[in-house]
Amino acid sequence: MRARSIATLLKVGVIGAGGRMGSEVCRVVEEDPELDLVARVDRGDPLQSLVDSGAEVAVEFSEPASVRANTLFCLEHGIHAVVGATGLDASALAEIETVARANGANAFVAPNFALGAVLMMKFAAEAAGHYDRAEIIERHHDKKLDAPSGTALRTARLMNEARGDEAEIPIHSVRLPGLVAHQEVIFGGPGETLTIKHDSLDRASFMPGVLLAVKRVASLPPLTVGLEHLIT
Repeated sequence: MRARSIATLLKVGVIGAGGRMGSEVCRVVEEDPELDLVARVDRGDPLQSLVDSGAEVAVEFSEPASVRANTLFCLEHGIHAVVGATGLDASALAEIETVARANGANAFVAPNFALGAVLMMKFAAEAAGHYDRAEIIERHHDKKLDAPSGTALRTARLMNEARGDEAEIPIHSVRLPGLVAHQEVIFGGPGETLTIKHDSLDRASFMPGVLLAVKRVASLPPLTVGLEHLIT
């Protein structure tokens, strides 16, 4: 067992610790020599345990219905929040930023923590200026609660921003057992198509991005949305 100097470690709590993503986050936090997992919060557990344990950063991977309230609780108690659970619309993000500023804690929100997914979104936004038509197909495991996915919605938003319009980009959602997280953006033009595709075959693909956000969130603005801000 590796030796730890508790005083120098960043104290981390995980919300949704019993879920697929949350359990994987717990595993990598425990293995990281710079981090100390001090609280596991699962469904029905009190969020107060984050405060009582002295958590400095909370990773939020619960459910769309609870992510807003959980994130606000963390910020109100001076705990930085790294949020991967979807369910935050523009009004919720605005509220989170306001609360973060008032309490000196920062929120980092990302619809996808995989490096390849961030590059996929970047390439899709770049291609969007060259094609009039595009559609998005996103495929996830059958236990995923939301559709379309946060990644697909953000991809469409970035593509529209690159085009300078608000035209609706069709999104097709597939939920089947055996899948993890997959997305392709298909562009169509005269006599050709262009497909930009990303596949996460294991939840381990998200963990480097999660750890990067955990270690950087304290130095970020009150609200940061998107992993691209940490890798560019």
